[in-house]
Amino acid sequence: MINKNKIRIALVGPCTAGKSTLKPALLEQGYIVRMPVQDHSHVPTMWKQLSKPDILIYLDVEAEVTAVRRPKNPSSPAYLAEQHRRLAHAREHCDFYLDTSTLSPEEVREKVLAFLGERQQGVMGHR
Repeated sequence: MINKNKIRIALVGPCTAGKSTLKPALLEQGYIVRMPVQDHSHVPTMWKQLSKPDILIYLDVEAEVTAVRRPKNPSSPAYLAEQHRRLAHAREHCDFYLDTSTLSPEEVREKVLAFLGERQQGVMGHR
């Protein structure tokens, strides 16, 4: 059986996509989780260099949702577009992409854990 404690996950995505909310749930399941703040970096491969992940998960969010999730300090559409530009390499190379705009934190957790379970089943099936 795959040891989840050995699987390194990098979580990337723009601000308010749900990375900080998802991380504790993944840690609780025994995964090693890093959030390399790729959305603030001008180095396209920083996610890869810092985290050296086995799995890259990209959480996304629509501009109008950022204002709801962070009403006191919403991101402007231009800033979100810049974050998406900085995240383009990570999005191209992600193992799992999820737009969280219409999802609750519980739904995000369920979808990500389902993907991870399927991924582990696939790895185990190839042995």
